[in-house]
Amino acid sequence: MNGVSPQTLTAFIGLGSNLESPIAQLKSARLAINALDNVQELAFSSLYASTPMGPQDQPDYVNAVMCVATSLSPLDLLHALQAIELEHGRVRGVQRWGARTLDLDVLLYGDQQIDTPELTVPHKGIAERAFVLVPLSDCDADLLISGKGKLSDLLRNCPSTGLRRLNNYESSS
Repeated sequence: MNGVSPQTLTAFIGLGSNLESPIAQLKSARLAINALDNVQELAFSSLYASTPMGPQDQPDYVNAVMCVATSLSPLDLLHALQAIELEHGRVRGVQRWGARTLDLDVLLYGDQQIDTPELTVPHKGIAERAFVLVPLSDCDADLLISGKGKLSDLLRNCPSTGLRRLNNYESSS
């Protein structure tokens, strides 16, 4: 194992990519997250294609959610994920919601609510984003999102227009 201590919390990580073979990017990121010390995968969602949130002159995204047990602090987990993004060629700060090789977000960290300049948990906008809620449901359909409510209720109120589940054989064109 990766040395996860008995004092662990469950965290959910959002994965997204729309550049440089997005499916391969997510598969590589999953392996990198699994290789982190003090992190152990508990579940991984299906992959989903979604239209971009921001500028529409970019390729569709491929999204997934990973559930992990971790003894890392929320900020240590965030920093580890940011290092993985950099290893995958992520360039920050050019355009909000622009195209990217890899985007890794701490969506949930136990039932904690965190609001700092560096990290907001539950992730900002989580309740309105089908490309997050649907894969979250793959990992834990009975999830209660702190401060937001039941995942099943959030899904009912969030249109999944433009979201498409990918099978294992689809390319990321």
